[in-house]
Amino acid sequence: MLFNSIQFLFFFPIVILIYFCIPQKLKIYWLLAASYYFYMCWNVKYIVLLLTSTVITYAASLLLEVGKKYKKLIVAGSFLANLSILALFKYYNFFGDAITALFGNLGIAVSIPEFDVLLPVGISFYIFQALGYTMDVYRGEVKAEKNFVNYALFVSFFPQLVAGPIERTKNLLHQIKEPHYFDEKRVAYGLQLMVWGLFKKLVIADKAAILVDTVYGNYQIYSGWELVIATMLFAVQIYCDFSSYSDIAIGAAQVMGFTLMQNFRQPYFSQSVSEFWRRWHISLSTWFRDYLYIPLGGGRCRPLRHYMNLMIVFLVSGLWHGANWTYVIWGGINGFYQIIENVLKKRFGCKLSSERFGGKVFRMFSTFLLINFSWIFFRADNLAAALGIIRRMFSVNNAWLFFDGSLSGMGLDFKDLFVLFISLEVLAGVSILQYCNVHIRECIARQNIVFRYMLYAASIVSIIIFGVYGAAYDATSFIYFQF
Repeated sequence: MLFNSIQFLFFFPIVILIYFCIPQKLKIYWLLAASYYFYMCWNVKYIVLLLTSTVITYAASLLLEVGKKYKKLIVAGSFLANLSILALFKYYNFFGDAITALFGNLGIAVSIPEFDVLLPVGISFYIFQALGYTMDVYRGEVKAEKNFVNYALFVSFFPQLVAGPIERTKNLLHQIKEPHYFDEKRVAYGLQLMVWGLFKKLVIADKAAILVDTVYGNYQIYSGWELVIATMLFAVQIYCDFSSYSDIAIGAAQVMGFTLMQNFRQPYFSQSVSEFWRRWHISLSTWFRDYLYIPLGGGRCRPLRHYMNLMIVFLVSGLWHGANWTYVIWGGINGFYQIIENVLKKRFGCKLSSERFGGKVFRMFSTFLLINFSWIFFRADNLAAALGIIRRMFSVNNAWLFFDGSLSGMGLDFKDLFVLFISLEVLAGVSILQYCNVHIRECIARQNIVFRYMLYAASIVSIIIFGVYGAAYDATSFIYFQF
């Protein structure tokens, strides 16, 4: 069930209405049932995987508190079981093809049977959340949850189940045990964030996707500025697509009284690649920091080992995103950026950190270009396509495409391009205000009721009119659902 589907438009109000009408002690059971139904709307069979991961990590946490002599063995067993599920459904064919190719190059014929199954939606997200809980119990940061229903809801809470944020035990689990009541201001804040998320998804991300898919799907007939524009629009598309899911998830949870962690903080305003990764997909970046980077030694070691730790984390992050060499290379590029950044800081230090406005803008622009280059590998269908796109970027450059109508031949007509341009201006304005710590929802709340409801109505009407919506509308999946 997609957040931008008609099905969810009916599902969510029903869940909320019943949630606030039933007694407190029944709320958790209602949310668990709603969460499992939400997941089963994709494929009923895959609920078994969600339940299996939940049972394994729940049992492991209880064993950790009674079998302290075997703590490392218990954690290893929990990780092995969960990662085996992930590897089977997500990476079996990838590694099978890699092994077949490797032996083929050595002149040895190896045949590994294909595992032809649809990738379960959100499997990487809920397995990482469950494993994070296991590690928290192992480290003694939290006590093992004895109530299975509480823990099952922690793993399956429907707003963030299939694409995050990947929640932490300390933030979400205690909220599940607390009573939640209807609060008009909180509900209004949550709904506003959901509407903003839908605007970013339907009006910006889905519209930009049309141009990006057109160009990247037939990159051989495009060149120069056309590929540059498509790549820059993909940067916008993936940000608006993924952050919109996070906004809707956080807003939906807020309506019910839950506070989920922030997942994005204006990442394209970053002045370095390391800062970008502190602002982009924060729940995953901090997960890798806490459960992989720091255990490997982090930065508290010799420079060579530190750089190796950084590269391992980013290569694993790339593989987490998908079973394709393009994702691994994307991760490696970002790891390389981090290493170069660390070397330059040690060599030049404060000389690279001018606080002048021009210096900040230059660093933002440079970081944006570096991240955009890596997005080529993230978006391309395969390595050959990525390299072909890069080569054609430096071929024929039509400097007049902004004026001769060429842009209209890239999937969007003039009206859609104009709507997209205006929407990007709105996005930039809101992002600048957020970057300057202006609390927009609080500003809206201080306005009179007539203005507020006129703003709400205008927002909803704009989404319906200008979004990728209509009689033939088919709700498009969020990009990160495939991970």
